[in-house]
Amino acid sequence: MRAHEAGALHGDLGQRGPAWLRTPEDVNALVPELWPRTVSRAEAGHLEIGGVSVTALAAEHGTPAYLLDEDDLRARCRDFAAAFADADVFYAGKSFLCKAVVRIIDEEGLFLDVCSGGELAVALAAGFPAERMGFHGNNKSVSELTRALEAGVGRIIVDSFDEIERLTELGRRTGKRPDVLIRVTVGVEAHTHEFIATAHEDQKFGFSLAGGAAFAAAVKILDEGVLNLKGLHSHIGSQIFDTSGFEVAARRVLELQAQIRDARGVELPDLDLGGGFGIAYTTQDDPSTPADLAKRINKIVESECDLAKLRKPRLSVEPGRAIVGPAVFTLYEVGTVKDVDGIRTYVSVDGGMSDNIRTALYDASYSATVAGRASAAEPLLARVVGKHCESGDIVVKDEFLPADVQPGDLLAVPGTGAYCRSMASNYNHVPRPPVVAVRDGASRVIVRRETEDDLLALDVG
Repeated sequence: MRAHEAGALHGDLGQRGPAWLRTPEDVNALVPELWPRTVSRAEAGHLEIGGVSVTALAAEHGTPAYLLDEDDLRARCRDFAAAFADADVFYAGKSFLCKAVVRIIDEEGLFLDVCSGGELAVALAAGFPAERMGFHGNNKSVSELTRALEAGVGRIIVDSFDEIERLTELGRRTGKRPDVLIRVTVGVEAHTHEFIATAHEDQKFGFSLAGGAAFAAAVKILDEGVLNLKGLHSHIGSQIFDTSGFEVAARRVLELQAQIRDARGVELPDLDLGGGFGIAYTTQDDPSTPADLAKRINKIVESECDLAKLRKPRLSVEPGRAIVGPAVFTLYEVGTVKDVDGIRTYVSVDGGMSDNIRTALYDASYSATVAGRASAAEPLLARVVGKHCESGDIVVKDEFLPADVQPGDLLAVPGTGAYCRSMASNYNHVPRPPVVAVRDGASRVIVRRETEDDLLALDVG
């Protein structure tokens, strides 16, 4: 790896590209695994989604814009519901939440996880049944817990002794007995980025299994008798492709379940193994299907229950990225193309890290294609960057685009449904893009584009 004074993101690849990236035979070809199911390239050369051309969508809604394939989203909900037919599938709302998506999740029969008062407010405003919600979070406030109790949220995943005390006091005061799960930190090192690995010991979530805190939390809840302890929860991270981490997590959590049974005579009925199932952002990613995930996870749980002589608990999983991530791509317009002394070609688009922070935050990889036309030009290794005043404002670190890519071209980046709009910002006071759902030849705005008036409305100085 060559050194570069601006850092590894700038100096590691140059014109070589990463080892897995290969020059395409056809720079216009789409890799189906990366795109929503209704996306195709028309004979005229432009992309279509849900039967609508991206050129028409850009003309109507502007760029940048998140384009959601509603049929794809619904199909992924159904795939998970069918695969985990004997389990509860909770859509992880933190990946992307708005009222329209909440209603789709409801219509497709899934449950819903929220992890803040704001997410709970969106779900309730969309009419989602509170009894089919789970409430996560490592620092839920008294007001958030109060609202969850008043709404009748189906289960609360408790994350600390402080929270147990808050919720117990609220339960006594209101006469309510909420169902709770204990989030257990199982000490599994998931094969993912450090910032999205959530089951190792040195992090903010959950009760430590190794240190005895998880067992102590269960004893406290059972002895107090105010909260209804339904089960245990484990989440080992995000963008995970290897189920071996789930196997270790299930074994350790079920050992705790057996310990609780032996010590208190209570066999907890529920087990939540979280989500974090990976998706394909580039050709190097090889995600499992929901059916394959369900088969392997159920086998793991059954085997571990047999070993611990436990009845198989009701299983829950929490896919978010795996449902909404592949269902969306972001459409940009190219503004400048700059060749830097033969080192690298930079293709600048009209969005960037304000609508997709993941490349800068997690060193995430994405793909891209020129979307408004086909090209007969040779492939050119380029870096897609944003418009922000920040050298780390990178959207796609390396991708082969046609050598004639030019200002005014539409550029599409797939796999942006999860953690892009939900983590979007107003850096440089750039308004956030809209989310446009497309289905059966028609489009509808489900989250409108922000305006400068919106930005100024919050500035009361």
